[in-house]
Amino acid sequence: MSRRRRCKRQLVKFIQHIHQLVTGTLNSDNEDEEQDRTVVRHRRPVDLERLLNQSRFTKREIQILYRGFKSECPSGLVNEDTFKTIYAQFFPGGDVSKYAHFLFSAFDTDQNGIVSFEEFVRGLSVLLRGSAEEKLCWAFNLYDLNKDGHITKEEMLDVMKAIYDMMGKNIPPLLKEEIPRQHVEIFFQKMDQNQDGVVTVEEFIDACQKDENIMKSIGIFENTI
Repeated sequence: MSRRRRCKRQLVKFIQHIHQLVTGTLNSDNEDEEQDRTVVRHRRPVDLERLLNQSRFTKREIQILYRGFKSECPSGLVNEDTFKTIYAQFFPGGDVSKYAHFLFSAFDTDQNGIVSFEEFVRGLSVLLRGSAEEKLCWAFNLYDLNKDGHITKEEMLDVMKAIYDMMGKNIPPLLKEEIPRQHVEIFFQKMDQNQDGVVTVEEFIDACQKDENIMKSIGIFENTI
């Protein structure tokens, strides 16, 4: 088996570990613990103590994630094409390319075209263990496509369309175009409090915290992790 195929196989296992973290079904098998200790002991580029300080994961959880991420990908880096390939396996009936691109960009905090293990763990920590405000800040960054500190209506529409594309092909083309636009019009009107045509992070968080429906709607991205 080629190194590239082994890498993808291991990353699939890594995402399965993420699911286990969400559902609280992490295995405490002794053999796994010994393997985890071996990985951490022999692969020191990742600063475990720093990740413990920067995330809300336990040492055991980070070790499991580390092993899945790096056992066959020693560079510890994931490019966008690999990310999209893996993500597509979880939405076989839809087109994940655009949303996976946006999600990849949100994890790629230094915007260098690759996601390191550290970046992924920090992002997951916010999504799975962060406060409501921290999750909203992360969501804001996802919608802020050009990373200028503001969300435009066009950016919000691009993300919303990508979500509909990802969720499946059963929606008629006209509705797939119109429904996201209607949702964005409603959301944007509520969020853009000073009506200046852009939404700041403060406006975004304030509007979301006040409106249960908006919280549920923007929360759709969490269900795709």
